[in-house]
Amino acid sequence: MEVKVGIRHVAREVVVETKSSADDVESALADALAKNGVLTLIDDKGRKVLIPAGQVAYVDLGAENARPVGFGALNS
Repeated sequence: MEVKVGIRHVAREVVVETKSSADDVESALADALAKNGVLTLIDDKGRKVLIPAGQVAYVDLGAENARPVGFGALNS
């Protein structure tokens, strides 16, 4: 699933491809905001992205089950 995070006073958004569900990301954001801590997202390759929760402007949660794109999805 694709997660886009807008950060205050930063022109570009942070985009992370993660295996986490939308509910997991939403819960992690709520916890980070409540504790004024750090939002931690783990991408598909196991890397961690740390974002100060107080600086998060918005979070855009993409579709959880994206369709495959390209010729590999076709049956011959």
